[in-house]
Order: sequence, then structure tokens, then C-alpha cells
Amino acid sequence: MKCLVLGGGGFIGSHVVDGLLDGGHAVRVFERPRVPPYRSFTPSESVEWVEGDFQSASMVEEALQGCEVIIHLVSTTLPKNSNDDPVFDVESNVVGTLRMLHAAAAAGVRKVVFISSGGTVYGMPQIDPIPESHPTEPRVSYGIAKLAIEKYLALFHSLHGLEYVVLRVANPYGERQRVEAAQGAVAVFLDRALRGEPIEIWGDGTVVRDFLHISDVARAFLRAIDFSGEPRVFNIGSGTGCSLNELVATIERLLGRPVERRYLPGRGFDVPRNVLDISRSRDVLGWVPRMSLEDGLRVTVAWARSGRDDATA
Repeated sequence: MKCLVLGGGGFIGSHVVDGLLDGGHAVRVFERPRVPPYRSFTPSESVEWVEGDFQSASMVEEALQGCEVIIHLVSTTLPKNSNDDPVFDVESNVVGTLRMLHAAAAAGVRKVVFISSGGTVYGMPQIDPIPESHPTEPRVSYGIAKLAIEKYLALFHSLHGLEYVVLRVANPYGERQRVEAAQGAVAVFLDRALRGEPIEIWGDGTVVRDFLHISDVARAFLRAIDFSGEPRVFNIGSGTGCSLNELVATIERLLGRPVERRYLPGRGFDVPRNVLDISRSRDVLGWVPRMSLEDGLRVTVAWARSGRDDATA
């Protein structure tokens, strides 16, 4: 298949692109201007790198021409700052996606695979672990925007027959995650630990999250592009929880030395525990995570220490 990966040069996107290329697919990467390719591609790899603005209807329309599948990874906000300007969140993410869906339906695109947020769409958990049928009560605009896009995907399927799959991804981590974006506890904690700086933890460190290595995330997208039918929404997580204190302890064990911790006041939008029920992905998609947290952190530590992009377990 020929696949358009919106945001294909980013942390998650680059691993999805590599997985698609390994699977023999042709890939067109759509990225912001001045974002260089994350690696050199070989002559045998069918890759187009297109620069453009996701808010430009004409640029997106041109990029999706001839593509059978769109993998939508673009987001202009983060959970921690989306409440600062919900209007921008909606205008840039929801409206931008609507323009893309109109163009996709007109161009005959077969399917859209969308990355939603398993960490924010559910809000305060009533069931542990959290199934896809759990009520959705996000505490941040980021999660509301993700849910709105999910609903519009269902609408375009009903109106135009556009197939879709939604992956509600937990907390991905691993190689190529950008520390400067300050997104992802693993990337930030590990960077500070390697620099010998104190790790700052919001709250008392008992907050539990579902951490998933990026290799498992990429495999879920490869499963999703081949899947058809119902259901269309899947949790993608590790299925197990890890507190921030436990995460730091694991980093200390892998580094072989203690790390200073600095505890800050908790944030109002942080739920105390978020662990996803992944039984639907296992039973329907045939996907289960392969990388344990400790093994995944070991790979990530090796990559961070070496400065190379080829660290392996």
C-alpha cells in the first residue's frame, strides 16, 4: 500500500514509517517545514518527504493524492498546556482534521488510522484497568479534541464509507523521543538522570501510568492498517501500571547509581492512576506488547548514552 504519514518525522511517526518500510509499503511523510529527515533512507526504500502546513487545506489535499491509507499523528498541543488555549486546540487539531477528512473522502482514500490518547480521554478512572467502553470525561482540552476527532471519523465513515481505526495509545517512550518537548516522563527523567540533575516529580510520586515502548506502538499501527470491521477503537498500552517512584527506581537500577528526586505540588488535571485494558487489542487485533518496561528502558538508556539511533536490546 501507499501510506501517507502525517507527522511521520516525529518520535512516534518515525518508528511507524520504519515499520511500514520494513513491511514493504510505500510511504509519503508529511512534516512541518524545516524538519529534516530523521535518518538517511536507502535507494530501495520507497519514501517521499513532503514539507507542509497541516492547517493548509491545499497542501494536505495534495499530499494525500494517490494514497490508500492515512496515518494521522499530528497534534499541535500537549495535555499539560491544552487548557491554556482550548480555542487554538480546536482550531488547529479538530478543524484541521476535518479539512483532511473532506479531502480524503473526495480523493478516494480507503482508511484513516488515528492516534488518540489513552491517557486523557477517559478522565478519572472508574474501572481498573480501563476498557474502551469506559465513560469518557477528559480533564484537559487535549483529550476532548481527540474524542471529537474520533466522533468525526465515525461520521465520515457513515457519510462517505471512509474506513478508520482509532488507537488510544498510553504513554509511549523510547528512542528518538525529544526531551526538549518536555513530553513523556521517561524521556525527561532519563535525560535529567544522565545529566546528574534532580528529577522533578509532580506530586508524591505515587501517580501510576501505563508506559509502552515505541516498538510496540509501531507494531500496533501496522496491525491497524490491515484490520477491517468492528470494533474500530482500541486501547494500546502495556496492560500494567508503574508509579513514577517505581519508574525512577528502575532508572536508578539500570544506571547503577541513585538519582536525586525533587517533589513538586501535584497538578489538578493528573488522575491518580491510568492503566489501559488491552484485551480487545489482544483478541481482535492480535496485538500484545512484547517489550517489558525494564527491557524497554534498557534499550532507551543505551540509545541515550550512545547518542546513536541504532541502540538495540
